[in-house]
Amino acid sequence: MKKIITIIGARPQIIKSAALSRAIQTKFKDELSEVLVHTGQHYDEKMSEVFFTELGLSKPDYNLNIGSGSHGVQTAEMISGLEQLFIDEKPDAIVVYGDTNSTLAGAIAGSKMGIPIVHIEAGLRSFNKSMPEEINRIMCDHVSTLLFSPTKTGVEHLKNEGFKLDNEAPFNADNPKVYHSGDIMYDNSLYFSEKSEENREILKEFNLDQSPYFLATVHRGANTDHPKKLKAIFDAFFEVMEQHPEHSIVLPLHPRTQKCMEQHFEEGYLKSIQSSPQLKIIPPVSFLTIITLEKHCELVITDSGGLQKEAYFFKKPCVILRPETEWVEIVEQGVAKIVDADKDRIVEGVKEMMSKRDVEFPLLYGDGKAAEFIAEEILKHC
Repeated sequence: MKKIITIIGARPQIIKSAALSRAIQTKFKDELSEVLVHTGQHYDEKMSEVFFTELGLSKPDYNLNIGSGSHGVQTAEMISGLEQLFIDEKPDAIVVYGDTNSTLAGAIAGSKMGIPIVHIEAGLRSFNKSMPEEINRIMCDHVSTLLFSPTKTGVEHLKNEGFKLDNEAPFNADNPKVYHSGDIMYDNSLYFSEKSEENREILKEFNLDQSPYFLATVHRGANTDHPKKLKAIFDAFFEVMEQHPEHSIVLPLHPRTQKCMEQHFEEGYLKSIQSSPQLKIIPPVSFLTIITLEKHCELVITDSGGLQKEAYFFKKPCVILRPETEWVEIVEQGVAKIVDADKDRIVEGVKEMMSKRDVEFPLLYGDGKAAEFIAEEILKHC
């Protein structure tokens, strides 16, 4: 029996980990055991309990309770806590997801102890090193043993950084293996799509079952920490609603976004947001509920990396409130538009993407069996 330790620290990583955990439980439970570790990077006990239950996940075996802090302090505390845990648990491999500080901490702590690192979502690049996530991705990839890229583009990025694609086993950090595995979030979207229909009541609750709407999310620090950018986004929302009077905009409001609005928006402007019949601001929602909202909307407007991709899974055009994206395929396919936090570009982007609702959405992210493939390769090579 081989043992892996899975490191999670942010809500999207809980969702991502569900796919691999499910594959292990259904096909490999006699060969592979998983220890789930939450760093506490983003952890709300009440929200997380609901979240784990909803996704059918066991609660974490460990929670380091690191909490918030500067990048340096947070990452250092995680490395220290994980190092002792790895000594105690003696895993055969460490599995990390994506690009958070938890990802980097797991990769550094494990690699320095000679434990193979398995990086899921390897090879993604925004080519913007002012983003902390970009630094995390690059550093994590370069100490990993097994690198699972969700896209062909990701594989090409790794090749351009010097990774060889024809390495032979045995694999290690100096002789790593790069895979085009497909995307575990596509696995999840297929799996949870049917289950999400149980949450259709939210459509009636906000009068969305009979009227068209756009789904919007705004949470990245690059937007929320800059009042001018955030106001430009809301100015664009008002103009979009004026141009599309039959549509509403549904905005699950992230606490960070709400805090910035309350601190920096004038009282009159805040009241106009709160009183708008077309702008439906709702509390943060669960993963299954966001899937329900995605499936039934006409367009997604977001600065979330995950939501961009899920929009594609559910064949929805997307307007991206960022200056770049790691998911370049959806832009190249012509069903997503990068507009940053620029009012005029957002408005034009919505107009352009509304004309793309009948275009093709070919399979770019695998066949929905990425997690099963990843589990098999971990068993073979760790």
